[in-house]
Amino acid sequence: PPSPCPASAHACVDLDGHTSWLQDGGQRSYGPVPISSGSADQPTPRGSFHVVRKVENEVSREFNNAPMPYSVYFTNQGHAFHAGSPSVESAGCIHLNNDSAKKYFDSLNIGDEVFIY
Repeated sequence: PPSPCPASAHACVDLDGHTSWLQDGGQRSYGPVPISSGSADQPTPRGSFHVVRKVENEVSREFNNAPMPYSVYFTNQGHAFHAGSPSVESAGCIHLNNDSAKKYFDSLNIGDEVFIY
């Protein structure tokens, strides 16, 4: 079935399908790739967001300085795409394998739309 992700979005996340992809003008440009997302206690928000900041060598002060390489934040509450195991639930972030996280970091810019469903 067609994706509900709008053509205006640069990154799309299908939480139930555990996948994400990049797109340009509604056409997939990278992916889909496997992801993991937040747990039931700390869910990843659904909806339309915009990239608010990027930090290449981020660490989480909230989670004992856990590494978060290639962080691309899409909320001001700390939700981001970043390198991590796609087989381990997060605290609300989107985990991507390292190569995919780098691709998202290099491809997404401040203001780009992120659509999560």
